[in-house]
Amino acid sequence: MTNEFNEQDVAPKKRSRRSEEAEPNERPRRVRWVQIRLIPIWLRIVLVLALLAGAAIGGVMFGYGFLGGGEPSDALKWSTWQHIFDIIEGQE
Repeated sequence: MTNEFNEQDVAPKKRSRRSEEAEPNERPRRVRWVQIRLIPIWLRIVLVLALLAGAAIGGVMFGYGFLGGGEPSDALKWSTWQHIFDIIEGQE
């Protein structure tokens, strides 16, 4: 997991001789960097769900069409799924 805020040491700015005499022991100051997300979290979730649905549909079509010897587009028809559910329930 990445932090949204990262701190980093930055050397102090160079000053004139007068200011160096005033503060000789100055420490490096902390600068806070902000990371901007290119893709919002909600869009990432939607993309992951869409990719999962696409992979599931592609897998069903591949399994039914190429491994099962049927037509790949038939895997998306409701009658095919009704037949499969009937076999599972023992109605045929």
